[in-house]
Amino acid sequence: MDGGLDPFARMFIWIGAFFILIGAFIWLLGRVSGFGHLPGDIVWRKGNLTVYVPLASMILLSLLLTLILNLISRFWK
Repeated sequence: MDGGLDPFARMFIWIGAFFILIGAFIWLLGRVSGFGHLPGDIVWRKGNLTVYVPLASMILLSLLLTLILNLISRFWK
């Protein structure tokens, strides 16, 4: 092969590694703190059905990721 897909493959490997790190961070954050069980999170139970909407956790995670990605993009330039 001429290596035309080599940069594309490397990009997917880096993106996958990034998602693994973010997933591990969120998993550890949930175990250490009360993340995922914040006051704004909605839990609805009826019989054997449970619906969980982590609204406050999603907003907090969005703010944290926005801050981190903005810092990374500023230092990248």
